[in-house]
Amino acid sequence: MSELIMTDNLEILTEQGASRRRLLQAGLGACALLAMPAANAAYSRVYEKRVSLLNLHTGERVRTAYWEQGKYIPEALRAIEKVLRDHRSGDIHLIDPRLIDLMQHLHYKTGSSKEFQVVSGYRSPATNAALSVQNHGVAKNSLHMQGKAIDIRLPGVPLRILRRAAMSMHAGGVGYYPKSNFIHIDTGNVRYW
Repeated sequence: MSELIMTDNLEILTEQGASRRRLLQAGLGACALLAMPAANAAYSRVYEKRVSLLNLHTGERVRTAYWEQGKYIPEALRAIEKVLRDHRSGDIHLIDPRLIDLMQHLHYKTGSSKEFQVVSGYRSPATNAALSVQNHGVAKNSLHMQGKAIDIRLPGVPLRILRRAAMSMHAGGVGYYPKSNFIHIDTGNVRYW
């Protein structure tokens, strides 16, 4: 025979004579399931989004709130675009705000407040073409040319952990380049390599 135990909107079905341990295990498992949405809900109540970037090629930094009160801040986006410009040509391009959101969420997921080190942000078509001839790992139609991709690392966060955190977001492409010490993230289709 079974009995139904009701606790704060949780139903736990136990067999008559079930051990206390099994009941506790079931309760703890249910609590863990309920805690996960709460963590994501806490992130969704963010009233300000900040990002901190260091361009490794130019030495330029930006530390800014780029979103407040439900709106992106145009001046902050322009400052970010300047730091993420093609350092070879000097070309500046619009950066997809969702890409900045991905980095901000990575800060949240890793618990880090250190600045991202940028290996590659925007790439002009000419720069990308030159790089694809030199390096077969550079895609000819790279999302870097659309301001939708970035190659980064985060001091104090092992690369494999940063990669795992990026993959857990299921929000775009994630490339892993341990020999070059960076991950690639983008706002394209979800895929991993």
